[in-house]
Amino acid sequence: MKEWRKFLYVFAAFLACFYLPIENLRFTNAIFEALALVKWYAREHVLLCLVPAFFIAGAISVFVSQASVLKYFGAKANKFLAYSVASVSGTILAVCSCTVLPLFSGIYKRGAGLGPAISFLYSGPAINVLAVILTARILGWQLGLARAVGAVIFSIVIGLLMHLIFLKEERARHANGNFKLEEVKENRPLWQNIIYFFSMVAILVFANWGKPLEGDRGIWSAIYNYKWWITGFFMAVLLLALVNWFKKNELRDWVSASWAFALQILPLLFGGVLVAGFLLGRVGNEGIIPSRYVTALVGGNSLFANFFASIVAAFMYFATLTEVPILQGLIGSGMGKGPALALLLAGPALSLPSMLVIRGVIGAKKTAVYVCLVVVMATISGMVFGYLVK
Repeated sequence: MKEWRKFLYVFAAFLACFYLPIENLRFTNAIFEALALVKWYAREHVLLCLVPAFFIAGAISVFVSQASVLKYFGAKANKFLAYSVASVSGTILAVCSCTVLPLFSGIYKRGAGLGPAISFLYSGPAINVLAVILTARILGWQLGLARAVGAVIFSIVIGLLMHLIFLKEERARHANGNFKLEEVKENRPLWQNIIYFFSMVAILVFANWGKPLEGDRGIWSAIYNYKWWITGFFMAVLLLALVNWFKKNELRDWVSASWAFALQILPLLFGGVLVAGFLLGRVGNEGIIPSRYVTALVGGNSLFANFFASIVAAFMYFATLTEVPILQGLIGSGMGKGPALALLLAGPALSLPSMLVIRGVIGAKKTAVYVCLVVVMATISGMVFGYLVK
């Protein structure tokens, strides 16, 4: 039976190669778009976004005691505190749906409850202060406000629903896993750990600080102009902390854990980015699916338009802040305001690459339910918003 299965795989691969439509211009252009998106992703997001995120995730797994994670995010933690902290994490971490994955994986594997971990996973890329401000300034205050309020509510509701749906499995996970709340003797004072973690988060935030609008002379513009000086300052703080407060074996464990996260996540991310680029292309460029079809399908405020916008947004990859110019073009082509909000609520928090990685952390069933909850809630929110702002 196994040999027959191997034969079928080989035969299917042969047929795919035999009938490869390389003479079709749209197909070859879609391949180019897939490779171009991967190149852009590697240049713009790996070094400044993912690498810092991997080191933060590695630090969580090595230096954050399991007792601390369980205290604030565990199954027996105070629910109000857990969901409050998790739901507003995006105001601190200006990250995309892929960059938040190592952080989510780190706290979940340390014993965080599924609900708070999912709230953190959604809020990380969705509640981005820079993105909300940019949305309000370019697309209007109504969309900006709806995005901010909707994202906070989403993160809490989706986290709670995931907790309730998989309550039995989560109880079994914590009962069978090595998640015991016990007193842990810390190797260094709390204030040193705070400086260590804060410096890494600051490097991640300021190194990726977005370019302000032309003519903007506010604080965002000032930070952007000096972002490398600020980033360099926090890198120096981190280096001093590592030299003075950490032992060699601790640093070795930290690097090893960070590398393990990179090996787990990077192959799935790049595979997903390839597929997303092939299907939908980059901003302003065509993939195998023509953009005019997408635009034609999300006009008005019908149930189908909102649902379709949510589905497309869930699978398409959005780097931080890129959803705003994408929507600006779509709205200019006739996209309704309801589907626009649906895209804003589903897009930044999900992507095909992130789904593949999430599946590797929590399993296919939980991932499918999480995706469905985001899509359904984004659809409903889009319809309500479209009705209110006619």
